[in-house]
Amino acid sequence: MANRAWDEARRAGVVSFRRMTERGKHHTLEEWLAAPSERRLELIDGELIEKALPDFPHALSQGGVIALLRPHFHRRPGSSGPGGGGWWILPEVDLQLGPNGFRPDVAGWRRERLPEPPLTRPVVLRPDWICEVLSASNRHNDTIRKLRHYHAAGVPYYWLLDPDTGTLNVFRHEPQGYLNVLIADRAQRVRAEPFEVIEISVGVLLGDDPE
Repeated sequence: MANRAWDEARRAGVVSFRRMTERGKHHTLEEWLAAPSERRLELIDGELIEKALPDFPHALSQGGVIALLRPHFHRRPGSSGPGGGGWWILPEVDLQLGPNGFRPDVAGWRRERLPEPPLTRPVVLRPDWICEVLSASNRHNDTIRKLRHYHAAGVPYYWLLDPDTGTLNVFRHEPQGYLNVLIADRAQRVRAEPFEVIEISVGVLLGDDPE
């Protein structure tokens, strides 16, 4: 019923996230949670922001991160192999951090902190790692606003993957702000925290074919 009412309001012109923001309306977590999940909304500083649908380079990068990391880390702790498991690594999970609501492109939780998958929306336990894939429409939010809020929430590691420039930036949480501990381009192989136990190709993260 809530989804139907929201759709009817949008068609009637009653609800326009952009216009409501311009009028200075401060949206709430309740509004964010009531919106249909397919809207791909985030709530940042009281604004409801629609994430752009991923283009091919964005989708390649998001898929590359998942395909490269999950086989090594998305398993029970102590699993065989170089990664050793111990993580949940998932795309686009609705996440509440304080008064804000996010849908990171990829996020990871250590299983020692989150032994079982949460069954409710949103997840309220902050991740141990977040990766956002940059695009023209989200660059400002990901590099400034989200970076600030993820740091304030104590997210230990934040990756920014940029298909346009072919680069990976890795940030480690420090008390005074995020420290940029790695900058690499698609030609490089790196050991990127917090997954430094394996060497990864930045190109494969960006969706290039594996070597």
